Amino acid sequence: MSQTKREQVISHLRYLRQELREMHLDINQDGLFPEPGELRGMMAQMEALLELVEGNTRIQSNSEAA
Repeated sequence: MSQTKREQVISHLRYLRQELREMHLDINQDGLFPEPGELRGMMAQMEALLELVEGNTRIQSNSEAA
């Protein structure tokens, strides 16, 4: 994985981890569940991360097949 992609993945994971921690604390401390928009945002971030990682995997698979 190239250095810039690795940095992007690390950045996405740090952001997602922090958001999930905050949601977990809200649920445990206050019994408040996240808003649907927050959950949709998290899902969009995870999908973007998956596309970033899968895009790199597809490139490697194509170059290995050649």
